[in-house]
Formats: sequence, structure tokens, C-alpha cells
Amino acid sequence: MVAMELSEVLRRRRMVRDFDDRPIPADVVERVLASAVRAPSAGFTQGWDLLVLEGPEQTGRFWAASAPGDGGRARSRWPGVVRAPLLVVVLSSEAAYRARYAEADKAHLDVGGGEWPVPWWHVDAAFASLLILLTAVDEGLGALFFGVSDADALRAAFAIPAGHAPVGAMAVGYARPDRPSSSVARGRRPFDQVVHRGHW
Repeated sequence: MVAMELSEVLRRRRMVRDFDDRPIPADVVERVLASAVRAPSAGFTQGWDLLVLEGPEQTGRFWAASAPGDGGRARSRWPGVVRAPLLVVVLSSEAAYRARYAEADKAHLDVGGGEWPVPWWHVDAAFASLLILLTAVDEGLGALFFGVSDADALRAAFAIPAGHAPVGAMAVGYARPDRPSSSVARGRRPFDQVVHRGHW
């Protein structure tokens, strides 16, 4: 497959809510996942991990854990998302950043012990997530980033170590024609309202 120009990837990127269940070739999955390790990272800490779930048995366990006791409502609300053959749960580790910023070359910054002005562990996990979303588009796939509703149930179902926080999950697969989210009707904020040059 010929890679797209970055401008085309950015133009095509959107949140997809309907997938077919066709498996994704293994080499494509590996390229999508490999993009995450290229994400920027504060102190080169790289304090994110990916829980990769492929196929109906693994993804079914995710859906059962992410909405326990809902009587299958998640499946009926999001049938097109539940069909996605690949789910990637992105987890961040605050402890990794606190340990990194206690090391000799970073300790002088005095951010490792108290409240951090911004939780870089979540920021870096978000960078990694965005690279996955963009690489999925470049590979001819669709993707959706969504929140994890029951982190404790997810931990128990997949033996996720304490200290690793699920930041969100991504459904990835071949997109079917779907209805855009009603939120899209809000429109994008005008460029000149977003960009402040020299002053607010």
C-alpha cells in the first residue's frame, strides 16, 4: 500500500463508529502499533503501555468487562464498534514519570515529588494514541478513541498491574459507511478563534 501524504491523512481522520469484522493483516497491525513507540515523551520516559486485543474472543472479554452488568446494552448501542477486530487500550504510568524525574539529570527540575502542573503521563499516552489513529488512516483503516467506563473491571479481566491507568481505548478496523456523530454539527471552531498571535 502506498502511504498517503500527511495532509491527506489529517483530512481523512475522523472517529469511525461502524466497522466490519474482517481481520486486519498481521503486518498492518504491527505497523499501526509500532507508530506508538515514536510518540514524543517527557524525559524520554515512555511511560505508556498498550493492551492489544484481537479477534472476537479477546475483544468480547473487553466489552464484557467495560460494561459489567449492563445486560448487553453496550453491544446494542454500539453494534458497529463492537464488531471492530482490533482494540488497543492505552495505559499510562504516573510512577514511571515520578521515577524518571527523580533521576540525577532531571531532579533539579523539582517536579518529581509533588503536584505536577500537567500530568505528562496522560499527555504522552495521548500522543501515542494520536499516532495510532493517524497510522490507521494511512493504512486504509478507520479508528475510534473512546473512554473506558470501568477501569477496575478491565484490570481484573486482563491482569493489568496496579499503577497503570487506562487512558482510553481505540477500536480499529475496516470502516463501514456510518452516520457521523451528532457532535459534528457543532462545526470546527474558526481558525482565528483558536490561534492567538502575540496576545489573546
